[in-house]
This record gives sequence, structure tokens and C-alpha cells, in this order.
Amino acid sequence: MENLKYLLKRNRAWAARTSANDPNFFSALSRQQTPKYLWIGCSDSRVPATQIVDLLPGEIFVHRNVANIIVHTDLNCLSVIQYAIEVLKVKYVIVCGHYGCGGVQAALQNQRHGLIDNWLRHIQDVHEKYRKQLQAITNETDRIKRLCELNVIEQVIHVCQTTIVQDAWSRGLPLSIHGWIYSIFDGLLRDLNMHVSGNEELESCYGKAIAGILTV
Repeated sequence: MENLKYLLKRNRAWAARTSANDPNFFSALSRQQTPKYLWIGCSDSRVPATQIVDLLPGEIFVHRNVANIIVHTDLNCLSVIQYAIEVLKVKYVIVCGHYGCGGVQAALQNQRHGLIDNWLRHIQDVHEKYRKQLQAITNETDRIKRLCELNVIEQVIHVCQTTIVQDAWSRGLPLSIHGWIYSIFDGLLRDLNMHVSGNEELESCYGKAIAGILTV
């Protein structure tokens, strides 16, 4: 309980400091949220979405799960995507993975952790798809990094293939899907050059993104 009291104490200090810096911050924040961005990232505690892009609360709508996976039967994730696009009118969807992802490492090394193994099966599918390229990487750390990148690219494709994004594009909405990866080792984001603004771009963007990371 003492640890929880510590968090409550820090919350009060943060709220007081924020109000001192901007007396209107919370009143403005409470009236509405109008983010331009939907961030789909990993649940890892080291990758806080708004903090690493230096934005304030209210500027990014966020969905996080283990290893930033988008599954077409995951109603939680799909509901977030639909709400973000159709209600909040976001213009950009960012799928952001990160190097050092424990979920990706567990999937690659076939580690067993219980129920979560079923979720990580989706990353093992990505591994199988790129098995030849990944086996050519002799360093295990580099192989995990590459699978982290490939996983992001595959999840961007999954976002693009949802009925929500397909319907948005068919209505001519200005919506683009992007793939980024974050390094917990230096705090920097890397653009994986996976930017898709319509069905006609999907194949060419995918080809360029894959070619780009495989030649690094």
C-alpha cells in the first residue's frame, strides 16, 4: 500500500506543477480530445507514447498490447481504430514497435510463458514468412532487431486491411498508416518507410520498406 501512496503523492505533485505552468491546462483538456494521431504500440513500460514524441496528454490516442500486434478478430484493437478514425477523425495511424521487445524475442526463441504463447503465435507467423532472411543473420541480437522491424511492417499491412481503414479510404478520407520503431537503447524513433495512404500504394510501399530494412 505504501508504494501506491507514493504514486498518488507523485500524481498530486504532477497536477500541481502542470497547473502552475498552465492554469488552463486541465480545463481545456477536459472539454474535448482532438488528437491527430492514433498510436498502436507495445505494452512495454519503457515505451510511453506521448513522452517519446514530446507531446502533451490529449494529443495522441493510444492503443497498446504485447508486441504491437493487430489481429482482425481482436475487437478491442478494432474498436480503438474505428473510434479513432470515425469519431476522433485522426489523420495518421502509427504502428510503433521497439527494439528489445520481449514478446518478439520470446516468439523467435520459442520460449514458453503460458497463455501469452497463443498471442505471440502471430509473431512466429511473421518469423516463418521471413525465415530465410532471418536465418541469414548470424548475430542473435541483430536477428531479433530485424524481426521487430518486420513485425511492424506486417502489422501496418494488417491495419490497412481492416474494414475500418478500407471503408475510410473508399470514402476519400485523408488517412495514412505508418510504421515506426523505437530504440530503448538511445531513445530515438526510426521511420521504416512504410507509409500507406490508399490501397493503390500498399504493394509498392511494402516492397520499398522490406527492401530498405533488408539492405541495412
